[in-house]
Amino acid sequence: MGFEAVVAAPKSLENISDLELAQRIGARDVAAMRLVMSRNNQRLFRVIWSILRHKPDCEDALQETYLNAFAKILTFAGRASLSTWLTRIAINCALERKRENARRAQELQQAHVASLAEFRERSFGHEAGPQTEEGKLMQAEVSEVLKAAIARLPEEFRMVLVLRDVEGLALAEVADILQIPVATVKTRAFRARRLLRTELQTKFGAALAGALQFAGENCARMTQRVLHALALS
Repeated sequence: MGFEAVVAAPKSLENISDLELAQRIGARDVAAMRLVMSRNNQRLFRVIWSILRHKPDCEDALQETYLNAFAKILTFAGRASLSTWLTRIAINCALERKRENARRAQELQQAHVASLAEFRERSFGHEAGPQTEEGKLMQAEVSEVLKAAIARLPEEFRMVLVLRDVEGLALAEVADILQIPVATVKTRAFRARRLLRTELQTKFGAALAGALQFAGENCARMTQRVLHALALS
């Protein structure tokens, strides 16, 4: 932006107006950026989650929110609070990402390449490879629940789901194995996924609500991530 980074004493920022905070951020004041992010990380994450419901996407959208906001921070006129202004930007970022995700999902559905691994990641917000012991335990628990849920599906749906989504077989190959039309495979796969998703969403409703926490380490990590993207850390 053509400015040198300014490092201000955090105590000097606590009681200044939103407009002055915005002006300091426009001057690349790192302390002002940290303060604004620490104040707003939780709210913005929750708003974004209400739209995307997928943690990695939410974190990407949150970073994008701050980068977009800081890039045009000098347009903030103070007619609403800075938090309100940021929330509007967050909603727009999340909605745009949701539209992009929907376009990709439609392409995947048309290509019939949906996988059980992707379903698990999208439904519960887990990374493909758990990085911690807690993550490994959670993945193991989810896997057990998935297996039990699949076992309760009607047999004709269960067979199609396992062949298509677990084994990754092509539609024609599944149709050949089961001696049914390709159209029937498509229908059964769709219904099986819908039944499975309904059961799992009910099972993990409370767990998903608990995932809305975005404080402590998460808050600090997002703040550092934004500053790094701005080459200020």
